[in-house]
Amino acid sequence: MRTGAAIEPVYRDTNSELAAHFDAAGEFGWDLVCAVAANATPSGKVTTQAWDYIMDVLLAALEHDGPFDGIVLALHGAMVTETNEDGEGALLEALRQKVGPDIPICASLDLHANVTARMVANADGLFSYRTYPHVDAYDTGKRAAAVLQQAMDGNVRPRCLVATRPQIVGANHGFTAAGPMVELIRRCGVHGDEPGILDVSVNAGFPWADIEEAGPSVTVTYGDDGARAREIAEAMMDTVWDRRAESTLETVSVGDAIAHVVAAGPGDKPFVLADFSDSPGEGGYGDSAVLLLAMLEAGFENAAFGTICDPDAVITCQRAGVRGTVTLSLGGKYDGDTAKPLMITGEVVAISEGGFTFEGPMTAGLRTTMGNTVVLRVGGIDAIISSARLQTLDCGIFRSQGIDPETKSVPGVKSTHQFRAAFEPIARVVLLVDAGGLTSRNLANLSYRNVRRPVWPLDED
Repeated sequence: MRTGAAIEPVYRDTNSELAAHFDAAGEFGWDLVCAVAANATPSGKVTTQAWDYIMDVLLAALEHDGPFDGIVLALHGAMVTETNEDGEGALLEALRQKVGPDIPICASLDLHANVTARMVANADGLFSYRTYPHVDAYDTGKRAAAVLQQAMDGNVRPRCLVATRPQIVGANHGFTAAGPMVELIRRCGVHGDEPGILDVSVNAGFPWADIEEAGPSVTVTYGDDGARAREIAEAMMDTVWDRRAESTLETVSVGDAIAHVVAAGPGDKPFVLADFSDSPGEGGYGDSAVLLLAMLEAGFENAAFGTICDPDAVITCQRAGVRGTVTLSLGGKYDGDTAKPLMITGEVVAISEGGFTFEGPMTAGLRTTMGNTVVLRVGGIDAIISSARLQTLDCGIFRSQGIDPETKSVPGVKSTHQFRAAFEPIARVVLLVDAGGLTSRNLANLSYRNVRRPVWPLDED
């Protein structure tokens, strides 16, 4: 988390919405006030302490650094706090109450946002990513900033609306390379060029957030034609509903994945195995060693695995030191029903603080950390063990630990789809592996309590 003047040096010249805001400030002559920048890997609810601090910083900036002509925000859209299941809706409502009805508020969203009525009621414009993997964060920030400038110039008074259906999953999980999202994103561009329509966005929703309004949506930000905006939103949501069961997500079992690698034999490019069922990017624990165990049992050589989150294992390796040999219990510490701990013996080959810079194309230029991190060599596999959960969406995660994923025979990663932007260009084959983790696609196995009912696919009829 960063506040005030500490924000710009971190985000400028990166593939992020905030970088777009800084460039917009230069282009439009804004006197930009930065309040707070905070993000987290999908996990549990945002604590009350963190939420109160963030809101205090935002509201203090409004009170002490204003008055303001407009507000532009980079949000996700699926935040849940300990006190509110609609975090972004509560944030936007608090800002609206503070600045009144006439100050325009525009916000960018992740393509997997759960857009709520409260969010729409308090924002003038909502603008979502149009790619998954999300390589258009900067472009989305520029879309939001451009409409905000039009509003501040008095050329338009933006409004937004949302259309939904009784479903918590759909739009092919948001995949923009195939399936219904290809048509829907094309229509976003076509309708966005219509007079009076400022932006059209499709959100696949985030079904792992157990809130009443979870699910896909279409938002339309418009100027003076609310009837046409509603027509566009409902027609596009009809497509999302009609094609709700369509999925291009092709997965294989752990055993089949190993068999594919063995049958393929050596090659000049890596064979990438992605454990989507334990993806931290969707709220998975990130500590399942099921796929790693299968790779070890298959005797893979010159392979790598990144990452397994296990702070205790990191401490054990740190105590042994580089070149030390350790026997430890790895992973499986959060949920014994989805993954058991793996007893292994290996050599510690690297110890670091886990910091690295994203190579991109997603979030290129941004710096982050895996927390204290080690590399444990077990047989022919270099396994990255981290203290913090992080989706393996960037080759920089491996390179930061002295591992070149392009030269490895089989890199194993924990991600559903975001990894493709970085790893597909270097891979000969990519397989999505269902290792039975928390983010496996069988939503019926999850214990929903708050989502509206009936809703598809929990209630088939």
